[in-house]
Amino acid sequence: MKNRIVRSIAGSFILISLLFATYVNQNWLWFTAFVGANLLQSSITKWCLMDKILEKLGVKD
Repeated sequence: MKNRIVRSIAGSFILISLLFATYVNQNWLWFTAFVGANLLQSSITKWCLMDKILEKLGVKD
């Protein structure tokens, strides 16, 4: 369950930042890159900040 929530939040952040980059300011692409870098880091280190936040909020695996 927690894994699906993390993926949906990451995907939403990417899509929203792409919309903002298209219609507001191109600098929103930096946020897209940040989310992508965090996904890559998470796959390498097996540590994810959003996973820890959800854990503290009481979301179970």
